[in-house]
Amino acid sequence: MSELSLFTVLILIAATVFTLATVRRLHLPPVFGYVLVGAFLGPAALGVVPELEQVRLLAEFGVAFLLFTLGLDFSIPRLRSLGFSLVVLGTLQVVLTTLLVVAGAWLLGSPPAVAVLLGGAVAMSSTAVMAPQLAAQGELTRRHGSLAIGMSVFQDIAVVPFLALAPVLAGGASPVAPLQAVLLALVALVIVLAVGHWLLRPFMREIARARLAELFTLTVLLVVLAAAWATEAVGLSLALGAFLAGLMLAETEFRHRVESDIRPFRDLLLGLFFITVGVTLDFRVLLQLWPFVIASLLLLTVVKSAIIAALLLRARETRETSIKTAIALGQGGEFGIAILTVASQRELMGPEAVQPMLIAIVLSMAINPLLIRHSDAIARLLGVAPPPRPPSPGPDPVAATAQRDHVVICGYGRVGQNLGRILEEESIEYLAIELDHETADKAREAGDPVIWGDCSDPAILGMAGLSHADLVIITVPSHRAALRMLAAVREQAVDVPILVRARDDSQLDLLLETGATEVVPETLEASLMLASHMLTLLKVPIGRVVRKVQNIRGDRYAILRSVFRDSLREPGQAEQSELQTVTLPAEAAAVGHSLAELDLERHGVTVTAIRRDGIVGRNPLPDTILREQDVLVLFGRPEDLEHALGMLFTSH
Repeated sequence: MSELSLFTVLILIAATVFTLATVRRLHLPPVFGYVLVGAFLGPAALGVVPELEQVRLLAEFGVAFLLFTLGLDFSIPRLRSLGFSLVVLGTLQVVLTTLLVVAGAWLLGSPPAVAVLLGGAVAMSSTAVMAPQLAAQGELTRRHGSLAIGMSVFQDIAVVPFLALAPVLAGGASPVAPLQAVLLALVALVIVLAVGHWLLRPFMREIARARLAELFTLTVLLVVLAAAWATEAVGLSLALGAFLAGLMLAETEFRHRVESDIRPFRDLLLGLFFITVGVTLDFRVLLQLWPFVIASLLLLTVVKSAIIAALLLRARETRETSIKTAIALGQGGEFGIAILTVASQRELMGPEAVQPMLIAIVLSMAINPLLIRHSDAIARLLGVAPPPRPPSPGPDPVAATAQRDHVVICGYGRVGQNLGRILEEESIEYLAIELDHETADKAREAGDPVIWGDCSDPAILGMAGLSHADLVIITVPSHRAALRMLAAVREQAVDVPILVRARDDSQLDLLLETGATEVVPETLEASLMLASHMLTLLKVPIGRVVRKVQNIRGDRYAILRSVFRDSLREPGQAEQSELQTVTLPAEAAAVGHSLAELDLERHGVTVTAIRRDGIVGRNPLPDTILREQDVLVLFGRPEDLEHALGMLFTSH
């Protein structure tokens, strides 16, 4: 067979579907399953899928889409959220690990180009492998969990220069060629960002106005492939172009839609990529080179972990934190496989160099959850006694809350913290997700249930128990970030109510179209509060003020009112009935009178609760005397509630 047949493509796609379904059920890393299936289908085993140039092309497109999604996720705020210390630690870890591998490979006779790419592959770790295990053990929010996730995020960013340099190193150019490549990449970055800002944004707006989903998706694919072709044409890697395309699209307001539309293509191509990696594996070569496989595995799990632990100890972290963080990061990752694949495609490395390292990365990813599970025992073997635990530790509070009904707060700045305090006073459980690393750390130290991460990340939403959430509140001030989070939440939870904060109403329609249940523009709410105080000071009757504010808010927030009404409807109650709260001022006519005297039920209104001095009394008795500042919870039809307000505030 000299070319890629339709049957071969069908086999690859079928294997991708079967593998993804199987590893999900077994809770294994998808990469591990993909590579194993590829190895069994490859020419060295069953021979169903031959190792052809077309197969390598599919793998190269897989790398491109891997970098494209990285570009979509990358942002300066996300990098800044890691904090200076994590950026320094991440840089030192990647540099020192790479230099150590370069020195060892050079002593063994490897060319400099091969040594550099091997070092980059070893320096990478897999967030997708360690994060679920840390979350299952309730350690994701502990210090070593935060450090491991933060350094892994930095490694994802660090993969870009390695992939950008691969074509230059393959060309056997002069020693100054890598510097020229870096400068060329920086120029390309500036051009791409300028094009994205001045040309791509209006172009995508015109495409969006056509309201054709297939046209939008094809345009995104066109942008990705055009950027990849452009960078390859000037001597850089195809993957770098895809990364820059992700950066361009991330700067537009269509980022959340791009992520949703491109996900099916991304998952398919990434699955094909890792299967084609397995196709290139030759078990006979591996049997001959098993000492190199063992050495590579030890390099990943032991030497790399030792470097990380030493760096953290120098940063004055505790020995326990340093060792547990090193264990979590002591494995290879998807980007390490991508680096080796690109190096192999560029013929920088032969099978005797690539295959032992590839299988070592896959094995390290398979055993890493086991090592994390027994990290306490490993720490004891290394002479570090874990701190004493209480006799009955119970489940991790965050993990336990995620399994119960609760509220998810996206963004734990001042607004998020205020909402958290109110929920605490009402004994309503909540979990907050905060992108800023320092804020999340301080909140956790204070005992607040906060997870560090991006609310648009499906894995983070899963850890926050989105499937058990009664309500999601997005408090971030940036409408772009809010749109991204909103799309991610709505994709996983179709029915959950989502309350979104907005600075003004300029993006209100777009937020509602994206899936918000209700949008609260700060400027409009501030205007309403000012208007209510203004009318009160002008001696306008309080009942009229309340009605005015409620009418304005009702016209603007009709969705919120309808959802609230439906969720509290009693069996047999008319559909238009709704719940309403009202606070009694000193001059209200109802103050000093009992509920029996008011007899609101005769007019179709029920007082379901009274809150007094912070204490809520449900179903109050008829002889309850109303007092100043009582908060009444009324239930009835809008016209009946209007009449009841008149009775409460004016002469009855």
